[in-house]
Amino acid sequence: MKVLAKGLAFPEGPVVMPDGSVVVVELAGGQLRRIGLDGGTSVVAKTAGCPNGAQLGPGGKLYVCNQGDLIWRQKDGEYRAMAGRAPGYDGGWIEVVDPGSGKVERLYDRCGAHKLQAPNDIVFDAHGGFWFTDHGKADERQQGKGGLYWAKADGSEIREAVYGLVTPNGIGLSPDGKTLYTVETHTARLWSWEVTAPGEVRKLRGVNAHGGHFLAGSANLQRFDSLAVSASGKVCVATLLNGGITEFWPDGSHSKHYPLPDAHVTNIAFGGPDMKTAYITLSGAGELVALDWHEPGLKLQYQQ
Repeated sequence: MKVLAKGLAFPEGPVVMPDGSVVVVELAGGQLRRIGLDGGTSVVAKTAGCPNGAQLGPGGKLYVCNQGDLIWRQKDGEYRAMAGRAPGYDGGWIEVVDPGSGKVERLYDRCGAHKLQAPNDIVFDAHGGFWFTDHGKADERQQGKGGLYWAKADGSEIREAVYGLVTPNGIGLSPDGKTLYTVETHTARLWSWEVTAPGEVRKLRGVNAHGGHFLAGSANLQRFDSLAVSASGKVCVATLLNGGITEFWPDGSHSKHYPLPDAHVTNIAFGGPDMKTAYITLSGAGELVALDWHEPGLKLQYQQ
């Protein structure tokens, strides 16, 4: 494991850029930061609220899920998000960042009559649209439900595809684009849906509120964060408490855990010439690390 950057303010959402550098969001810093090949870092853009998941989209722009204002505390050098609504909280949003100029534009902050609560992670499909999770918002005594959304990259359409999930977090598509995956953080469950058309999924009836197909859960005390899909279709989930990456077979029949030295392993992204370099955020330690993965990751829609 090679440490690429230290001292980051709760990094997540690594994006492998065309030049080989990696951009991460800093949740507690309210900004996007680039880590260069030489190990140097620079701020790409400052945002309002709390940027979370990110991915390259059309025109080389970065599409970012922003949770809105959060309450942070720092103890023993580590950042922690606190339950409850920050004084300035007024919902979350999807924003677009120009990595060249640092310009930030808000794309969506509601779906129909409903404001977005806490957009978390994002993945583009082959039709030029993107799927994203809304984590839901918690206060000290209640947890709001979350959902899965699909939207066009030009800001012209957004639709709610799934609702009723408990803290949906990471999101990904199978190599053929026909299966949509998400994980719930607090329940540590992996769900899937058949994608029937852009922004539409087939839901199971009479099983649960959201119609998802249950693939796998956890018998250990851990939580699930973001995910990435390998070229072979395995779903690689970053885990909290039991820090590491858990690899799930696409049918949910097997899993394997790869431990890492942090209780807050939050994201994984694949890159490198052969797509076998795993870039992983150790958010508790404030680090971005890289390691050799045993198989190639799936190249994302706008990844070069």
